[in-house]
Order: sequence, then structure tokens, then C-alpha cells
Amino acid sequence: MIEEKENEHIASIKKEYAEGTASRREFLRFATLLGMSATSAYAFVGKVENLNFVPNTAKAAKMPKGGSLKIAMRCPKISDPATYSWIFDSVIMRQSVDYLTKTGQDNVTRGGLFKSWKPSKDLKTWTFKIRNVKWHDGRKLVADDVIWNIKRILDPASGSSVLGLMGSYMLDDEQKKLWDANAVEKVDDSTVRLNLKLPQLTVPEHLFHYPFGILDPKDGGKYGVGANGTGAFKLVDFSLNRKAVFEAHEGGYWDEGPYLKKLEFVDFGDNHTAVARALESQQVNGIYIGQIEQYELYRKMPHVEVYRVASGATGVARLQVDRPEFKDPRVRKAMRLAVDADAVRKVAYSIGTAAEHHHVSQEFADYFQLKPFKRDVEKAKKLLAEAGHSKGIDIEITAKPDPSWEIRAVEALADQWKDAGIRVKINQIPSSKFWSVWDKVPFGFTEWAHRPLGSMLLNLAYRAGVPWNETHYNNPEFDKILDQVDSTPSIKKRKKLLGKLETIMQEDGPIIQPVWRGLFMAYDKKVVGFVPHPTQYIFGNELAI
Repeated sequence: MIEEKENEHIASIKKEYAEGTASRREFLRFATLLGMSATSAYAFVGKVENLNFVPNTAKAAKMPKGGSLKIAMRCPKISDPATYSWIFDSVIMRQSVDYLTKTGQDNVTRGGLFKSWKPSKDLKTWTFKIRNVKWHDGRKLVADDVIWNIKRILDPASGSSVLGLMGSYMLDDEQKKLWDANAVEKVDDSTVRLNLKLPQLTVPEHLFHYPFGILDPKDGGKYGVGANGTGAFKLVDFSLNRKAVFEAHEGGYWDEGPYLKKLEFVDFGDNHTAVARALESQQVNGIYIGQIEQYELYRKMPHVEVYRVASGATGVARLQVDRPEFKDPRVRKAMRLAVDADAVRKVAYSIGTAAEHHHVSQEFADYFQLKPFKRDVEKAKKLLAEAGHSKGIDIEITAKPDPSWEIRAVEALADQWKDAGIRVKINQIPSSKFWSVWDKVPFGFTEWAHRPLGSMLLNLAYRAGVPWNETHYNNPEFDKILDQVDSTPSIKKRKKLLGKLETIMQEDGPIIQPVWRGLFMAYDKKVVGFVPHPTQYIFGNELAI
């Protein structure tokens, strides 16, 4: 990676960390985004705190070699990676397709197919160096391959959620094309430069967004059995909603491993009892994610290790603000004030933490702590009356039954809303149908996965006009401050700006958010090398059995 002496922003945040105005987590997160290697960043932390971070360079020699590993996980449609909207479709792809960067289980960004990067002083020019890597067919990965992928996914016709992250600084104001013909520049075969319209700090993290796997241009943007890749495995068999089977690439891998000969994902649908029985009977060796009501069940299996990880995964009751019933921000705030988030958490997701209605988790390095948001039913009633609803309102929320914690949360919310005269009918539809209407219904409960930064979630979900803005939220002040956040390298200043966005969300925003989910996964104790990732990613090259 580019050393910190070559980047004045790193010197500045080193000072913030050394003076105690930035935490260890904040320093590691932002120093690595700015181009400092993770090794150097941890070494600096060790120097400041008199700690000794020693990389485990002997891991490979200790890992068992060969064998097969089966993991219970959904196997959805995988053909168009640009439009992936789940995590587990990307988990399938990432076994044979690499990303330009990699954010590990510690939320620290490292090099992927880009081995290093360097931003300009104004954060508008980013220069990336490509690792010496070969495709499975033996061809060398070059800048033309990378540029083709970047341009493909930034084409608005792709419909990719990547546009929500990168569109503000890579596309023109009408979001129809790249803002400049030289926005994505080839310097030479091993160097790519991004020339941005606006300053942006978190470009390396955006490149790890899960639809952004680097595909062989010869495959035309499609992925499936036989697709070329640079990853540790090759996809050799895939059956929709049944299984995905991988075999180790015999030509070697540029990163760790692989240690396994074969890796398989097995789909049990929404039958979580069948998943538990499969792990209990050792038909599978692990599960992608555990359901909260089965937590104690897995803990009691003697041959199983249960892993927990704090996460920014959540679910939000979201309102479409251009609908007549939700246009008035007083109605939206009243619905937040009528809720006791921790009481909902206790009912719906006991190992989680109460949320604060702004979609920025305490687990994010850019989180800013506001005053506690407390339930106030009388104030909620007053706001409703001021908005012309002195007798309350009648509305309908659309929700799905799986995972079951979601419907419990919706029922608990509806019960609390009654106290403020907010009468909510629950329209429960099958989980299989929900995702065809999730962004269309006026009022719904949507699950959101973890992202490493609060600014990423706010860009993905609430910036005006982006593909995943299911609430149709459009607040120019919000977008303006979000641009400022994205261009601010100072940790202290950045967090204060996030605090302004959190306040806007609580006062004007389109969501009622009761809980942050603590996640758990369960694996047979014979599985070696598994570390839980807050975004639920699985890196098969790191696993052995």
C-alpha cells in the first residue's frame, strides 16, 4: 500500500488519534481508506498504545489441506451481479470472483485486485495500482479489464445500487453518464485513475460494495457456471434455490489459501428448522446466518461453535414521503415519538441493541452520539393534531413473515402506535413476493444489511434519486451535508457532520427504526479459520476442515 508519508491527510488523522480525538477504530478505518496499509496502521496503533500487533504469518502451515465443506445458505439468481440486492448472492460470486478492495472482519479496508492506492490532496484524483494477478484462463488482469467493469456498473442502465454510492461524484448532474470522458482513466496496463467530479474519502470502500465483483469482460457482465474469474475457486455446478458447488482453482491463488478442495452452499429455502437439523446431523458444516429464535438451540449442540458479531444490520419501517399520508414531516416524527425502541428490541431481537431512527449504528466509525431519543406519546399526539389529524390516522404496513423477528417487530410497533392514535393494519405477504414490491408499497418494513460506514447507508438509501431510495426521500440540505461528509478527511469534523444528518433523520426523515441486529453464525467445530463478518460475507479461501 502507499505509505502514510505520501499522504498529508494520514498525518492529520494520526495526530487526531495520538491526541485522543479519534478512537483506535476510527483511525484504522480512515487511515486505510486514505491509502495506509493495514499492517502500517496497526503498527502505528501499537506504537501509540504500547501494544504489539503481530501478523499470523504461520497460519497457512497450520491449516488442514483438502476436504469438502458444506454451508446452508440461500442460492438465488446470480446471473447479473450488477443488480445483486442480497448478501448471499455475492457470497456465491466472491468465491470465484475477486473485488478491487477488501474490507475484512475488523472493518478495515485492504488491497484486493488493487494492491495500493493514493488520493490527491483534494480527494478528487485517486490512483490505483493493479496486483499481478491472472484470470483462471491464464490471461493477465490488466487495466482495460478493470476499466470495463467500472464503466459497466456506473452505466445508469445497469440499475446497480453502486450508483447510489458513486453516482454523486462519478456521473453528471442528470445521472445519465460519466461526468467527464476521462473520469475513468488508464494510466498504463497496471494503473487506473479515477478523476472525480466531487471530493470523496471512501472510494476504496465503495469498490468493495457487493455488486462490484470484477468479471471477465469476455463474459459480458454475466456470472454463472464456467465464468472466468481470478478467485480461489471455480463455480462448477449451480441449481437455482438448491445448491452452488465450487472446486479449488488448481492454478494457485494470489491471496491466502484455498485450503479446501471443494466448497458447497446448500439451499433449504425458508425452512430454518431443516437448516438446524442439517447442522445437528452434520449434513452441513455451517450455516450462513442464524435465526434469533434458534439461538439457544444452536448453543446446545455439542459439536457446534456459535459465533456472534456486532453489526449494523437492521430493519426499518419506512414511509414513502411523496404519499399524501406521509408528506407532512410532523406525521413522520410523531410515528417515531410514539415508539419505545428498546421495548421493541426486547420483543423482536433480544441480542440486538435499540436503534435511534437515523440508520447510523454505534458500530460505524463515523457514528455521532446524539441525546437519547425517548418515547413521548403526548408530543406525538400534538404533532398529529397540528398536521390535521386530531383523531389519529389509519394506515397499512406491508411486512413479511420471514425472518420471524421482522413480523414480531412490526406487531410490537403497531401496538405502541395505538397509544398515539396511529392505527396500523398489518398486511403480511409471503417472503417470496415481498421483494417484488419492497420499494413500491407506501409503508413497509425493510431489512438492511451492515455497511462499514454510516455515510454509505445514507448514500445508498436516502440520497435523492438513487436506485435504492425506497422512501423517495428528497431533502436538498441532507444531500448537501452528505456531500460534505464524503469530502471530509478529518475524523472529528466528519463525525460532527454525520451528527447533523442523524438529527435531520430524527426530525424530518422517512423511517422508524427500532433495532440493530447482533448476528450469529454456527459452524461444526471441525471447521477451521472461520471469523464472523458483520456484513455476513464468507471468504471460502480462508476456511479449512
